Amino acid sequence: MPELPEVETVRRHLAGALIGTSIASAESCGKLRRGTGSDELDAFCRQRRIIAVRRRAKYLLMLFAEGDGLIIHLGMTGYFVLAANPDDSCGAKHVRARWVLTDGRVLRFCDPRRFGQIRLCPGRYFRRWPAALAALGPEPLSSQFNAAWLFAASRGRRCPIKALIMDQQQVVGVGNIYASEALFRAGIAPQSPAQNLDEEQCGRLARAIRKVLREAIAAGGTTISDFRTLDGSEGGFAVKLRVYPIFLTFAPFLRLGRHNKIFTSPP
Repeated sequence: MPELPEVETVRRHLAGALIGTSIASAESCGKLRRGTGSDELDAFCRQRRIIAVRRRAKYLLMLFAEGDGLIIHLGMTGYFVLAANPDDSCGAKHVRARWVLTDGRVLRFCDPRRFGQIRLCPGRYFRRWPAALAALGPEPLSSQFNAAWLFAASRGRRCPIKALIMDQQQVVGVGNIYASEALFRAGIAPQSPAQNLDEEQCGRLARAIRKVLREAIAAGGTTISDFRTLDGSEGGFAVKLRVYPIFLTFAPFLRLGRHNKIFTSPP
């Protein structure tokens, strides 16, 4: 599933391509985990001008000039394809929604496994988030997320520390890939009970999370199997992964707790 760096990469590409353009028509082409009917999507989007593409956690908010917009989640395999004209498919498959822009270009949302979401978001969100997004945990690259916050959040929590930092109500955007990498860099076993971490360990982990996410964003995210950017290219951070490929290799044969050792001795 795309995590924060992948969604941020998509956001940047969409913003660069779409801001200032208007939508001529829209249609829904297939059932998603949470989707919108074709007539409803078209009525909501038609003749709307896109003024921003924002990210909150793993969600995208396509903001219209009136202040409302669309909430989009890529799910496990969702991606966008932007074509120069309606006759150019750009190799898009499993198209679940499309938007025809007034300049003739066509934006397609594709999702082979249909876990993505496209939700209408009425209201005015120029300076605030919709309630469903505002209620999520802090952004890991914001000033709110730091050693003190992580230490406080982990008190009294018996769950594994990896589960805690992957909980979107605690901190957003950190999925399996970056949780594994950050814990390895911090020298903390993923199955360690969260409440057992001391302040120094929480500081190491918070810094590792932020560093890994920044490096991944700079590399355009990580492509393990499905993720691709708007132009069809793959994320470049996969070559920098230190531990996640090892996990993928041995996970079918070993229980997670039996290879904690690979997290505790970073090079």
